[in-house]
Amino acid sequence: MNKDQFEGSWKQAKGRLKEFWGDLTDDEIDKISGSYERFVGTIQEKYGKSKEEARESVNQFLKKIGSDGTDGIKKH
Repeated sequence: MNKDQFEGSWKQAKGRLKEFWGDLTDDEIDKISGSYERFVGTIQEKYGKSKEEARESVNQFLKKIGSDGTDGIKKH
């Protein structure tokens, strides 16, 4: 799944997002609201990552949920 697909399928991605990043609050997830850039910024801020590290983490997540959906999800 790429960032455009993520933004287009936000409702389905929300549940998986909580599985992957268990520390995210519902308010933070609502703030992301399907925006790739807000997602990267939230991960950067919440987990103390550089922008590039956050972008890489988000892209890894998108690859996981873009597969058949049965890949093991590891919490961050």
